[in-house]
Amino acid sequence: MTTDTITASATLVDRLAAVWDEFETRLAEVPILRRLADGAVTIDDYRRLLFNLRQQVVDGSPWISRAAASFDIAHFDLRSAAIRHAEEEHRDYLMIERDYVAVGGSLAELRAGRKNLGSEALSGYMFHYADRPNPVGLLGAMFIIEGLGARRAAGWATRFQEVLGLADNQVHFMKYHQDADAEHTGNLEAIINSGAIDNAAADEIVRCAEVVARLYALQLEELDR
Repeated sequence: MTTDTITASATLVDRLAAVWDEFETRLAEVPILRRLADGAVTIDDYRRLLFNLRQQVVDGSPWISRAAASFDIAHFDLRSAAIRHAEEEHRDYLMIERDYVAVGGSLAELRAGRKNLGSEALSGYMFHYADRPNPVGLLGAMFIIEGLGARRAAGWATRFQEVLGLADNQVHFMKYHQDADAEHTGNLEAIINSGAIDNAAADEIVRCAEVVARLYALQLEELDR
């Protein structure tokens, strides 16, 4: 581990924290999340949220698998981590489907749905980036997506339950991701602090985190469009 990589890792943590703070500020202005915080959210809002999330979550494991295939042998640890991650997440969309049906949604309509404007942009960006040789910057995407699950999903689930009287089996997807994504963020932190990230890679990670944070918020802003 060189002095440059130690410095890059330390600085990267602070830079990602700043990206996260900006992301949190933007999320607070998303209409459905604002209604959730205010206690004005409806069961239709919750169904719409699940409907829209499902269309993008289906793509999660495929773009992670594509990223794994893009890492060469010099990045074996990242390739292995991506393979494990893809395996762990490839059934996540099924949890959303069960939650959606449990709150009165139609499975056929859900599966026939399409991505909203933000989801199209997010998935398109992820697949495009995953095709790059050694797409180390995707660690920034994982920082945002897994961080959202670890830090916010369970709180959203609890708030939906408080406001709408939902049972645990109707918010399983969000509750599950508190623990699952906390483990993933722990793995991510280990990579960031491993000394394997130089300044160029750190710049890529931060830029990818910035883009994904904006597109994820856009996905939540553009429900049904």
